[in-house]
Amino acid sequence: MTGLRLEIDLEKIGHNAATLVERAAQRGVSITAVTKAMLGSPELAGVLGAAGVSALGDSRIENIERMRAAGIEQPMLLLRSPVLSQIGRVVESATMSVNSETEVLSALDSAARSAGRVHDVMLMVELGDLREGVMPDQLNETVRHVIGLPSLRLRGIGANLACRFGVEPSSENMGDLSAMVESVETTFGIEIAIVSGGNSANLDWALDSSDLGRINNLRLGESVLLGREPLRRRAISGLHTDAFVLVAEVIESNRKPTAPWGRAAQNSFGETPKTDDRGDIWQTILAVGRQDTDTADLSAPEGVDVLSASSDHLIVQTRERMTPGDEISFEPGYSALLRSMTSPFVTKRL
Repeated sequence: MTGLRLEIDLEKIGHNAATLVERAAQRGVSITAVTKAMLGSPELAGVLGAAGVSALGDSRIENIERMRAAGIEQPMLLLRSPVLSQIGRVVESATMSVNSETEVLSALDSAARSAGRVHDVMLMVELGDLREGVMPDQLNETVRHVIGLPSLRLRGIGANLACRFGVEPSSENMGDLSAMVESVETTFGIEIAIVSGGNSANLDWALDSSDLGRINNLRLGESVLLGREPLRRRAISGLHTDAFVLVAEVIESNRKPTAPWGRAAQNSFGETPKTDDRGDIWQTILAVGRQDTDTADLSAPEGVDVLSASSDHLIVQTRERMTPGDEISFEPGYSALLRSMTSPFVTKRL
């Protein structure tokens, strides 16, 4: 058994996905399942496809290529605006990509024409969270540019909230998005098939709102994988929150004081930690650190308190001495999951 590992329960993820697909379908909303937290795992893609998602979404073309190479044929959305140096790869592997820059759109059109393909486009509109998206007063100009490019098809208009500043989806900003879509359709005499309101932060609004307007798609990652909504990290009723468990091995456990001694400066991460003298405790060290995961985003089991972490060590307080080789399991949040999946030092066990 490998010491540091991420145990992944695909059955629980499949249950979460199928449950959310069913609930969203009752509101006329399709689900694009986001695979980036598991690096485009083909096994995950298969489970999500079986759960009935309409498409898979990933922010890295490398992950989309990995799924294609494994034989996954579902529609795939590139969730981050294409990098100009990867345009050819985007056209080759992604069904659709999100976009906000006319230079990138022109390059996509040229690459699609050379490949003898038509590439679908979702234009992103800025609704206040200040990440990607054209400003609302620039939307018509950008639409005009897209529909003038023969190898591109304007398939959708979308928006993203809650990722940078935590701006919440609401009837007001979702209503603004719907109004913009209808204005585009009237102005240009076209139909926008997909109106993607946002990510897992939109779930409460989408399932409870009396009027969804034109919103008919959500891009869900955290809610599917971790069973939580990201605005306040509350568990979603009926979903599993423990599909991922990070297991780390004890390398030291000693009775030690809680307050350091000697003159202190910054630690190895440029921090000046606060000290709290609580007397002697059982200090246990685990073979996992910031190089492997977001240690601040781990939920510890009862009786274990996370104290701090360095690159390679997680220091926790336990109720009693533990033996080297013992293991402690943690539930990762979304940030911890992303970093654990990326670390080559964390074994992934499906």
